[in-house]
Amino acid sequence: MKDWKCLRLEVRDHVAHLVLCRPEKRNTMTIGFFGELREAAEGIDSDESARVVVLSAEGKTFTAGLDLVEASGLWHEQSARSRHAFRQMVMGLQDSFTAVERCRKPFLAAIHGHCIGGGVDLACVCDIRLASQDAIFSIRETRMAMVADLGTLQRIASIVGQGWARELALTGRDFDAAFAERIGFVTRVLPDREKLLEEATKLAGEIASLSPITVQGVKETLNFSRDHGIRAGLEYVAQKNAALLPSEDLMEAFQAFMEKRKPNFKGR
Repeated sequence: MKDWKCLRLEVRDHVAHLVLCRPEKRNTMTIGFFGELREAAEGIDSDESARVVVLSAEGKTFTAGLDLVEASGLWHEQSARSRHAFRQMVMGLQDSFTAVERCRKPFLAAIHGHCIGGGVDLACVCDIRLASQDAIFSIRETRMAMVADLGTLQRIASIVGQGWARELALTGRDFDAAFAERIGFVTRVLPDREKLLEEATKLAGEIASLSPITVQGVKETLNFSRDHGIRAGLEYVAQKNAALLPSEDLMEAFQAFMEKRKPNFKGR
C-alpha cells in the first residue's frame, strides 16, 4: 500500500477502491492531495488487475474542497514572479484532476455529505456520479470571491447543460442530491452512505465484468467526442475499432453467446 496521507487504494475483484481518508479534516485537499491523486490515476491506468474505480470518502463529508488554511499562504506575495509561479501551480493542480480523465479506467464517484468547491471539480472528471440523500454540492468559489479554476467551469455544462451550469456557478449556491439527480449531475440517489457504497460497488462490478479494452475504448471515445465534436468522434471510433477488432474478447463474446454462458473477458 502506498504511503499516502490523503488517499487509500486497494483493488478487489477488478474494482479499484480509491478513498479520501482525512475525515478529521473533512477530506480537504492539500497540495499533497493533488500529487497523490495523479499518482493514483496513473497507477490504476497501468494496473491490469483494475478495470474500474470507485471513488469515495471516509467520515461525514466527501470533501469540503481546497484546504484554505494551507492555500492562504499562496496568495500573499504580489510580484510578477509570484503570479507566474501561481499560474504554473494552478495548471499543475488542474492536471491532477485531468489525470482522472486520462486514466482509461472509468471512475465512479460515490458522494455523501458535503461536496464543495474542489469536490465538484473532482466529481466532474469522474465518468459516473452517485450520491446519498444527504449530499450537498456547491461551486463555492464564487462566494469566496474566486473564479473556480480547476475544471468545473470547463466540464459541468457538458453534464447538466449551459443553463444550470451558469446558474449554479454564478450563484455558488448549495444544491442537494435530489436536485443534482433532477438536472443529471448524479445518475442515482441512495438512502445513506452504506447503500451508496453498495450500489457503487455493484455498478462497478457490472462494468468490470465486461471486456476491459471495450470499456476503455468507450470512455476514450466519449471524451474525445465531447471535446472534438460528432464528426471527429465518428472518425476516431472508426479508427479505434479498425485497430482493436477482431479481439480475443470479441471472439469470447460470440463463443459464450453460442454456448449460452457468461463470457470470461481477459482484455485481449
